Amino acid sequence: QVQLVESGGGLVQAGGSLRLSCAASGRSFSTYGMGWFRQAPGKEREFVGARAWSGVTTYVDSVKGQFTISSDNAKNTVYLQMNSLKPEDTAVYYCAVDAQRLRSGPGTRRASDYGYWGQGTQVTVSS
Repeated sequence: QVQLVESGGGLVQAGGSLRLSCAASGRSFSTYGMGWFRQAPGKEREFVGARAWSGVTTYVDSVKGQFTISSDNAKNTVYLQMNSLKPEDTAVYYCAVDAQRLRSGPGTRRASDYGYWGQGTQVTVSS
């Protein structure tokens, strides 16, 4: 059974940093892309960034230069390093695994392309 478990969320002051982890089990995901999404209260879930199976990363414009995705294939874990956090980054953050193996390109931004999702981890940035 495939399972994704996020961790690392919490409360941080504006300007601070957090690193989210997404540990996958039940399958090796070295040939699958991984994505990060977030959902703020009263808003739709939005794409944050993705790491293609090739290692290429892509980000939504609002977090470019601020967030970084990395991975440790040996641990089947993907990370989201978030720096210079702002109150508007407050949201529940979700990781997800691409439903398509070896998808070409930098990683899909469509939530519907992801087949497995974690339970989410809350990130709250205070001003």
